[in-house]
Amino acid sequence: MNEDARIYVAGYRGLAGSAIVRALENEGYRNLLFRTHAELDLTSQAAVEAFFSKERPEYVFLAAAKVGGIQANDRYPAEFIRDNLAIQTNVIHSAWKAGVRKLLFLGSSCIYPKLAPQPMPESCLLTGPLEPTNEWYAIAKIAGIKMCQAYRRQYGFDAISAMPTNLYGPGDNFHLENSHVMPALIRKFHDAKMSGDAQVVMWGTGTPRREFLHVDDLGAAAVFLMQTYSGEDIVNVGVGEDVTIRELAETIRSVVGFDGEIVQDLSKPDGTPRKLMNVDRLTALGWRARVGLRQGIEDTYRWFLDHHSQLRA
Repeated sequence: MNEDARIYVAGYRGLAGSAIVRALENEGYRNLLFRTHAELDLTSQAAVEAFFSKERPEYVFLAAAKVGGIQANDRYPAEFIRDNLAIQTNVIHSAWKAGVRKLLFLGSSCIYPKLAPQPMPESCLLTGPLEPTNEWYAIAKIAGIKMCQAYRRQYGFDAISAMPTNLYGPGDNFHLENSHVMPALIRKFHDAKMSGDAQVVMWGTGTPRREFLHVDDLGAAAVFLMQTYSGEDIVNVGVGEDVTIRELAETIRSVVGFDGEIVQDLSKPDGTPRKLMNVDRLTALGWRARVGLRQGIEDTYRWFLDHHSQLRA
């Protein structure tokens, strides 16, 4: 990408999209196109086609999606599959139709089977049943991958797909009911510390293992792939290491400075037993994550403290 290339970041205000914007700006890209949801409804085919026809971006990062944790996926399955399918279909098709030079589609590690081999290689896609608690989102993301591959095969459209592991960092959603595990625990420990509570409740057994990628590492990887990679194969983006949810909770408790007890709520689901990415393909391309977990949690907690008064309850 030339530094003056017209680059559209769909979902630029979200966790992943904002990190991609920071990575682009850090590398000198300034001709960036943004639209808020109020300005451009990506679920509207007519609106998306009109935007691409008028603005003619050369490169597209498709980071827009309806996202949420276990509870949100379970409560709103229709919205998760409908909205994500609509966003992907509209953006990918309109990008190809408008002559976009290259598109990067951002997927998710939840596309892989619940009992996938660990660490999960890209080749295990569609080899087994999905985790039931987020299958609606996962199926939509798989459809996005296949759409990119289909448009590459039939039309020669340079659409690539990157699959990040669990993301966290500045700009995350810290809502207690519909956020992911990392920001939810940060919020819980902080609120308990401020209230002087004796304990914090953690969902499930604490034994599932998860990999966590700082969102600025994801942003850097996305720009790297846009600059260097062109192929039908999907590419995992992760750190190649994981921790138990209990270990994560104890690290967050230490960073926040909460002195109380961690209590398990065994009535809540654990989700997938383990989700660790095989990142050999990305490593072979020449990229590795840089932000360590504790450093990343400290960075995220500082952002939380700076923006605490503006966050939703």
